[in-house]
Amino acid sequence: MDPELEAFVPLFPSADLSDPVTARKNLAELAGAAPPADTSNMRIEDRTVPAEPDVPVRIYRPHQAQGAIVWLHGGGFVMGDLDTEHPWATRVANNAGTVVVSVDYRRAPENRFPAALDDAYAALTWTAEHAAELGIDPERIAVGGHSAGAGLAAAVALRARDEQGPPICFQLLNQPELDDRQETWSARNFTDTPWMTRDKVATTWRHYLGSEPATPYAAPARAADLSGLPPAYIATAEFDPLRDEGIDYALRLLEAGVSVELHQWPGTFHGSQAVLSAEVSQRQINELAEALRRALSR
Repeated sequence: MDPELEAFVPLFPSADLSDPVTARKNLAELAGAAPPADTSNMRIEDRTVPAEPDVPVRIYRPHQAQGAIVWLHGGGFVMGDLDTEHPWATRVANNAGTVVVSVDYRRAPENRFPAALDDAYAALTWTAEHAAELGIDPERIAVGGHSAGAGLAAAVALRARDEQGPPICFQLLNQPELDDRQETWSARNFTDTPWMTRDKVATTWRHYLGSEPATPYAAPARAADLSGLPPAYIATAEFDPLRDEGIDYALRLLEAGVSVELHQWPGTFHGSQAVLSAEVSQRQINELAEALRRALSR
C-alpha cells in the first residue's frame, strides 16, 4: 500500500453498513472534517427536479463552464447526500471547469432499486431539458460518480441508450460498484481491505436489492450488450474488492466498440482519495478532472 495512505487507514470509519443510520452519521462526520471547499469561482444553487417524487439537486456553475456532468455520490446506495458530496462536487466543478448537477437520490434500504436509478435518470432528463438555462450545450452532458454512484451512472447510460433518452457524451466511473455476484478475483480475495470489505459489498447489495433478483439496470455488469454506450473513463483501486469488476467492465466496453480510458491506481484502496495530502490522491483527482474536461471540450 502507498505509505502516505497507509498512515490514514486507522482514521477511516469501520466498514459496516448493518446500521444505515449510524453509517450515515459516520460519513457525515468524515465529510465535515474535510478542508473547506473553494467556491469563489462559481454559483451554487439548490433546485428541485420535478418527478415522482421530486429530486433535490445542487448545481455548481463555474465561470465559463464547458458542458455539464450529472454527478452521483457514493455510499453503497445507503449513505451520502448533497452535503457529504459538497467537497467532491466543488472539486469536480473547479478542476474540470464544468457545471455539476449533484443528485440527492433516494437511499436504500428505505428506498430500494429502482428508486435511486429513477432519481438519477430524472436528473439527467431535467439537465438536458434545461441546458439553455444552465448555459451548456445539450450535446455535452456526461454522467459520473464514485463507487455506488459510478454504478448508478453506468446504469443511467444503459437506460438512456435503451430508451433513446437524452444523449450522454461521456461516463466518468470512479471505483464503480457494478456487480452483485462478487465472483471476481478481487471480490473473493480482498475480504478485509480498508473501507470496503467483501461483507460490506454484500450488505450494500442486500440493502439495495432486497429479495429481488438483480437486473442490468441494478448491476450493469450483468448487461449482455454494451454496444452504443458513451465513451468512458474508468478508475480502479488496487486493494479494493470492486477492482476487477471495473476492469472487466472496461474490457467489455472496449470489445463492444466503446472508447475507454482505464487507469488502475497502484497502492490505493477504495475511497483513499479522501486522503487529499497523498501525492497519489492528488494525481487521481487531477486526472479525473482532466478526463472530464477533455471529454466535454470536444
